[in-house]
Amino acid sequence: MEITIGKTKLILKIGDITEENTDAIVNAANSTLMGGGGVDGAIHRKGGSAILEECKKIRQTLYPEGLPTGEAVITTGGKLKARYVIHTVGPICHGKFDETEEKLLYNAYYNSLKLAKEKGLRTVSFPSISTGAYRCPPEKAAKTALKAIIEFLKKYDYIQEVRVVLFTEDIYKTFKESLKEVIDEL
Repeated sequence: MEITIGKTKLILKIGDITEENTDAIVNAANSTLMGGGGVDGAIHRKGGSAILEECKKIRQTLYPEGLPTGEAVITTGGKLKARYVIHTVGPICHGKFDETEEKLLYNAYYNSLKLAKEKGLRTVSFPSISTGAYRCPPEKAAKTALKAIIEFLKKYDYIQEVRVVLFTEDIYKTFKESLKEVIDEL
């Protein structure tokens, strides 16, 4: 599914984020930045050791206590097709999703796009942040994600293309339905 927001294409698709050939892919990281399971582990495995080495430097210099939830940092893409990886930490929901989780998730998407713009990147691919192991309710997380992306794109027309790359048919359908609702609300 594809729509245009200002001058930017917003694309929802089923796929593997590690195969995206965009300037940057976004990693649904944990605060340690040392890799993990799900999307995080897949990106670190496929991208190789260069990503981990840059993450270690970020931890030593900028975030010795770990990357705060909702913030974003950037590293090389290593062996990935994408030149860069933007690492962001989404909230851990365990099924609940109140104003706190919503704001943190919104910030994870928004700050990732802000960092991409600051670095001069024109194309970015996102996974569904916090809907896997962090167990945020997919419907609420999708609405929050799309709201953050669309509000950023309405404010800044720099980025040419944003892809939301969803791993399963179910999460794709959730995002597709949520996109219609978010557009109606905005």
